[in-house]
Amino acid sequence: MMGARSAVKHLNGFTVATTVVAALALFVVAAVYAQDKYTLVSPDGIAFSDFTGYEDWADVSSARQDDILKVIVANPKMITAFKAGVPVNGQPFPEGSLIVKLQWKVKKSTEAQFAVDVPDYFTQAFVMEKDSRRFPKSNGGWGYAVFNYDAATKKFTADPTSHSDCGNTCHTVVKQKDYIFHPYETR
Repeated sequence: MMGARSAVKHLNGFTVATTVVAALALFVVAAVYAQDKYTLVSPDGIAFSDFTGYEDWADVSSARQDDILKVIVANPKMITAFKAGVPVNGQPFPEGSLIVKLQWKVKKSTEAQFAVDVPDYFTQAFVMEKDSRRFPKSNGGWGYAVFNYDAATKKFTADPTSHSDCGNTCHTVVKQKDYIFHPYETR
């Protein structure tokens, strides 16, 4: 028969072991269900991890296209360039500039006392990265990629049809603005 001390030691060992197993199980479950979107890479090698922290970047502008609401954000390097007058001053954005167009499907607000469209669910992050060494054949050294978001599964995927030059065709019309459509809007 176990003594009281042996029972406590055995119980403590069991408690510690149980706690460790439970913590490990939670970690494994969290790892299975939580996607690290920053492990994704586009077909042409643009890593979503290059845009780590975009969720907290400053707004550049917004746009609306039929049933899509777009918010354009940029990294601090690009925001600094915008504030210094780029590209209106004829200067290009510096290497390392990053910009992301976040897109949501829209719906009519059921709470506002006036007609207003609001985000319904997130659909996509269109990213641009200024790196002339990596993208020497693209317009102005910009690389482009699209990362789609599936609201049902809450997972991102690299768009298989997205190639680093996919933005070249559309963005050529704004060559004089270093291939950027949206100006830094007045606050």
